[in-house]
Amino acid sequence: MPSHLRANASRRAFLAGAASSAAATLLSPLLSHAQSAFSIPRPHFASADPAWARTWDAAVTVLAGNLRTVPYYAHPVLVEGSTYQGIWQECGPHEGLVYARLARYIPHSSSGISPLQAARNNHMAFFTLQRPDGQLPASVKTSEVGFGQIQMVVPIAATAWELAELTGDEELLTMAYRACSRWDAWLRTYRDTRKTGLVEGFCTYDTGHDNSPRWKGIPNRCPDADARKCPPLASMPRLCPDLSATVFGGRLALAKMAKALGKNTEADHWRADAEQIRQRILDKLYCAEDAAFYDLDAQNRFVRVRSDVISRVLGEHVLDPAQLRDREIFQAVWNRQLHNPHAFWAPYPLTSIAMDDPTFVRPIPRNSWGGASQALTALRAPRWMSYYGKQAELTQLMQRWCQAILRHGEFRQQIDPLTGDFTLPDPGGYSPAALVFLSFAEQLRHTA
Repeated sequence: MPSHLRANASRRAFLAGAASSAAATLLSPLLSHAQSAFSIPRPHFASADPAWARTWDAAVTVLAGNLRTVPYYAHPVLVEGSTYQGIWQECGPHEGLVYARLARYIPHSSSGISPLQAARNNHMAFFTLQRPDGQLPASVKTSEVGFGQIQMVVPIAATAWELAELTGDEELLTMAYRACSRWDAWLRTYRDTRKTGLVEGFCTYDTGHDNSPRWKGIPNRCPDADARKCPPLASMPRLCPDLSATVFGGRLALAKMAKALGKNTEADHWRADAEQIRQRILDKLYCAEDAAFYDLDAQNRFVRVRSDVISRVLGEHVLDPAQLRDREIFQAVWNRQLHNPHAFWAPYPLTSIAMDDPTFVRPIPRNSWGGASQALTALRAPRWMSYYGKQAELTQLMQRWCQAILRHGEFRQQIDPLTGDFTLPDPGGYSPAALVFLSFAEQLRHTA
């Protein structure tokens, strides 16, 4: 078959596969709203306690209130909320995707923006504002478009692919493939100065790890707010397992996009490049002695702070359960770190620094990736825990987060991992916490 015919066939298959799912997702909020004009549709809850319905309604209201227009992009986006007035590449596209998957329960906002539209906008804002050299914004805020760091965690390529697959949005697919391909090229050019094939961190905000011991002594932003510049420190730049895992996950998504667009040769290249960076993460950034993934500094020394870098690597499925070596690494990481009640598996998991790590921060300040259990980490947990066969433990994590939010009644950024108490100085209205409750409550209905 000629290449142009193969491409058309791939596009038709992509659109057909998504059409029925997209139609159901698009129509159900409208039908539910029409059938129940005076109430918000809800799933069945894991408990008959009316607090579940009240908290559900409050979370829906928070998200509706966080649909905002920012000065540099014409369409409303779902902002982070609380003190964070904008969207960040590390989390905004993922939050939009989670919101889109809840669309059947969410009536259109007073502004007429549906969860699917908000999710699309949370991706297109980054693609529209991409620089000519390929750099994607780190953030799109009410005050500025930020380019002073790369700030990525969940790959925007992966969430764009999943959203396009959900909705059959060929325009999104095409634009995402082009934009994310150029972003990958930018990262190869400017964030592989040591020519290792891995991704380098230049500053604290590259990974969104505000106030984390992982980055002690390192500037928050890159020099001159230019993400191409590394600070002139002897230990920099670092090879980062989480940033490299993000690129790995992005390349797998680019391979799927390429296949859907009929670009089979390009799909093969993306898969090969993904496998190459995956192997380098395991070869250079895993410490078997500690069963942990660490940054490797410019002197080739591990930065031995056990942080949620570990779960971020798993979040992109860097460890392949089909391979013996990877299974052994996973079991070591799971038993010694992530599911260890002295390390990351607190009563309210998962902590941002292992509790038995000397750098664990107590008491817990606001906006601290120094120990607190973060709503963003919880929101990302379903992306990897079921994949590695840990559904029972994921259910426990979801139950504990829902219990904490039900007690508090508001939606804030982080909790004390031992008590489940939310850090209070900042106001509520934090979108990730609202999405944690909605998505977890919806999933927990299957366990009732």
